[in-house]
Amino acid sequence: MEFLVKVDSHGRWGNDYDPLARGQALRLRGPFGRFIFPDNLTSGRFLLIAGGTGIAPLRSMIRHGRALGPAFAFDLLYSARSPADFAYRSELVGMARRGEIHLTLTATRDVPDRWRGTRGRITKAQLAPLVEAGPQQCFVCGPASMVDEVPRMLVELGIERSRIGVEEW
Repeated sequence: MEFLVKVDSHGRWGNDYDPLARGQALRLRGPFGRFIFPDNLTSGRFLLIAGGTGIAPLRSMIRHGRALGPAFAFDLLYSARSPADFAYRSELVGMARRGEIHLTLTATRDVPDRWRGTRGRITKAQLAPLVEAGPQQCFVCGPASMVDEVPRMLVELGIERSRIGVEEW
């Protein structure tokens, strides 16, 4: 089992949790929720939109879909504060280079001049060509503001609300 945990400068990973230590035992419950890759599919195109550590469940969906076979296509739009904040960046870029996913990285703050990705918050203009590709389903995971704004833009672009899965932390 693998986890993506973002910690602050003091090693905290939430207001109610003590700092983590390498090798520390954790007690887990779950899984809970409905933010999952659809069952019983043999093919499909998916639009995945992640913000920050919201990439974790979407990365799992990509890996699961890739394990099922090449009949699944993934467009991933991933936003983070700075280029240094993209979790799994090397892995995702490698998948894109191998043609396993279509990847767009966008940094919202602290962007150096040499950055080749897009800049700023996710916009309707960025989503439009991805929606035109005909996703069967869209998944959005990230900060509350993104999870609030992006599904509205997707609906405005013609995606039925029932085809948009959202998860926030």
